[in-house]
Amino acid sequence: MTDVVALTAELLTIDSTTGAENGVVDFVSKWLVARGWNVTLQEVTRGRTNIWASRSGNGVTLSTHLDTVPPFIAPRLDGDRLHGRGACDAKGIAAAMMVAADNLANKGEQRVDLLFVVGEEKGSDGARAANRLSATSRFLVNGEPTESKLASGAKGSLRVTVRTRGRAAHSAYAHLGESAIKPMLTLLPELDALHLPTDEVLGATTLNIGTIRGGTEANIVPAQAEAEIMFRLVGDDAPVRAQVKRWAKGRAEIEFGSYIPAQHFHVIDGFEVAPVAYTSDIPLLGRWGTPLMFGPGSIHVAHTPDEFIDVNELRAAVDAYERIVRSLLDA
Repeated sequence: MTDVVALTAELLTIDSTTGAENGVVDFVSKWLVARGWNVTLQEVTRGRTNIWASRSGNGVTLSTHLDTVPPFIAPRLDGDRLHGRGACDAKGIAAAMMVAADNLANKGEQRVDLLFVVGEEKGSDGARAANRLSATSRFLVNGEPTESKLASGAKGSLRVTVRTRGRAAHSAYAHLGESAIKPMLTLLPELDALHLPTDEVLGATTLNIGTIRGGTEANIVPAQAEAEIMFRLVGDDAPVRAQVKRWAKGRAEIEFGSYIPAQHFHVIDGFEVAPVAYTSDIPLLGRWGTPLMFGPGSIHVAHTPDEFIDVNELRAAVDAYERIVRSLLDA
């Protein structure tokens, strides 16, 4: 039986920053082929592929992403914590799924598939491509670090770019120009007064002002300013869009960017349940079956220099994925 901690450590030694996933894809696909899985590699962009491993299909697909955010951080074991980039997001999850699926197959259960995608951390081009495959599964178990709880739902997201315009002038004669930064500084604090939707499961809609850019030099009155805002949605995006338009009307230009809807997920008995505030590939994988979300590790350490996964939780996740698959197939 494959040790899931050792397998995770092997995956962590491979730099698979988004856009450069070919090394880890090669490792995982060879691991699966060597164990008798039918492996399909789907090209997403040149040199970047998704992995679909199957037996007989028509059951449950375990899925997560193989790419990570930069920079690469080599693995190290510190007591019960396995550190490294992707330890919990999501190479530890991928390893637990691989071992669980292989255990099930070795016990005669052929109705489990594996889907590992690229690009989740930057635009989800892998998931968009995977949804064009001829999926046969009835359930999709997506792996994200949920602290080993089944997620009851996940907030959606909406990106908004706000732009204010001014008129450039020499700063010695600032009265001849018009600052684009000043109206932006007035507008942004007013976001706190928006009456945003709430949901009894997912909680409150939240927002984050992620970036602010404006001007070119200290001695030039700035002619333009721009801010990027991320809303975390708990329901229909229409009320949020309407409020943003009213907030900016006559004072700023608005450009709505990427949108992922909020979702409620299927859950089963025997697991602790809680909502998550982050988005995933699930809304882009609608052809793969009724969605669930589960994974070891915490999102609070993902994307940080101290990313880690507890090895005991990682080992327990193998059994958890097996129990989830069996429960769904028996339903």
